[in-house]
Amino acid sequence: MGISPTQFAVTTRRSANWPDAKRRVIGAYRSWLRAAPEIQTMYNIPMPVSTIRTRMRQEFEKHRFATKLPVVDVLLLKNNAEYQEMMNFWKQTTHVMSYFKEENFRGDKRLPSSFMEGFLEGRN
Repeated sequence: MGISPTQFAVTTRRSANWPDAKRRVIGAYRSWLRAAPEIQTMYNIPMPVSTIRTRMRQEFEKHRFATKLPVVDVLLLKNNAEYQEMMNFWKQTTHVMSYFKEENFRGDKRLPSSFMEGFLEGRN
């Protein structure tokens, strides 16, 4: 499949009202969920599609209670850019795996907290 930079491009615009913003957010969420199997294949992610979809939902839930329309518009703008980069294969696998901290590299505990701890563990 050839990469077309404009294939996933979305025109930047402001939401007219809350129902319009809600419709746009739900559309973005659905497009991410539909793309999960393709993302798993493209980036060779060693996790089931259900785990990828759960992480996508967590990212959307993080901003669930945004109460200002301009903030939602900025979040949608960032979402569209992220989706385009992901689907056009402009990211590397390490960028994608950074969303899965707990499943990847022993979570946030990948480096020892002190020299002695690392020494006793047998790492440099």
